[in-house]
Amino acid sequence: MNKAFKSGTAVTAVLLALTTLSTPAMARDRSSSFTGPKGQTVTRNVSRSHGDVSSTTTGPNGKSTSRVVDRSPEGTQAVLTGPNGQTIVRQTTRQP
Repeated sequence: MNKAFKSGTAVTAVLLALTTLSTPAMARDRSSSFTGPKGQTVTRNVSRSHGDVSSTTTGPNGKSTSRVVDRSPEGTQAVLTGPNGQTIVRQTTRQP
């Protein structure tokens, strides 16, 4: 291989590694709406940060469902709340 090509490849690899290590995880928020064939709209909002997820979906009748997932080194907890207000919780633990 060409010496300049090897050198350029090495520099690119180092820069990519440094960029990956120095970039903190950023929160991401997304929102979308869907309109059905009868003109009814559903809206969904999702937020992600450091492995945690929070989402809310609101239907055409104004009722909404939500899902919240909290992740930690010890485990994960997911809470789902339905349109009728009932809540379901799922919890998992991690083994060291």
